[in-house]
Amino acid sequence: MSEKQSVLITGASRGIGKAIAELFASNNYNLYLCCKNHAEALRTFSEELSEKYGITAIAIRCDVSNEADVLSLFEEINQAPTGSPSIVINNAGIAWYGLLTDMTSDEWHNMIGTNLDSVFYICKNAVPHMVRNGYGKIINISSVWGSVGASCEVAYSASKGGVNAFTKALAKELAPSNIQVNAISCGAIDTEMNSSHLSESELRELSEEIPADRLGTPREVAELALSLATSPSYLTGQIITIDGGWI
Repeated sequence: MSEKQSVLITGASRGIGKAIAELFASNNYNLYLCCKNHAEALRTFSEELSEKYGITAIAIRCDVSNEADVLSLFEEINQAPTGSPSIVINNAGIAWYGLLTDMTSDEWHNMIGTNLDSVFYICKNAVPHMVRNGYGKIINISSVWGSVGASCEVAYSASKGGVNAFTKALAKELAPSNIQVNAISCGAIDTEMNSSHLSESELRELSEEIPADRLGTPREVAELALSLATSPSYLTGQIITIDGGWI
């Protein structure tokens, strides 16, 4: 496609989502960036990206686990001059650590809502535009625990396993419309989400378990996302792992 494309990135205020936004902006993509809890910081970040790279970055507060919020998000997108996104990156996610028996029903539903329901809501609203345009890329940010499961992260593992199955099934559904759906299965990435529940010594021990002898960086995940955004149309329905050889 010759004209400048627009990308929607959820959970774009920090970590992997923020790194993805920066890299796509530097490669001349217009951006729709959304988050739930850091709207002011995201607005400042989007202004910085617009000025630095000469693109249009629009920040929108949205709780992607809430269908009404997602509908409002797309109403705003539909009124924007940069047009509907041809690339969607479902990155928003939360974690919860502890025994399953200690988890409340509200915490379970919040996890599934943020990590899995959001992918449904976003795709349901983005896909019709892609079908009309005969082109689209959907990239879902998943986790290695979605494939192998993790003790004390049962709900998180279940939500990411759902993302993986969603990715494979939707890829088959949309392939005839020239829309590719893939997922990035992340190992241990050096993000605030990981550092908030692991001590420095625990992070060192974790790094020693990884053949690459370190945690991955958000930038590396962003580079893989950009690669998928420009990949051949025959690449679809894949869960691509980036984990330094860990799992």
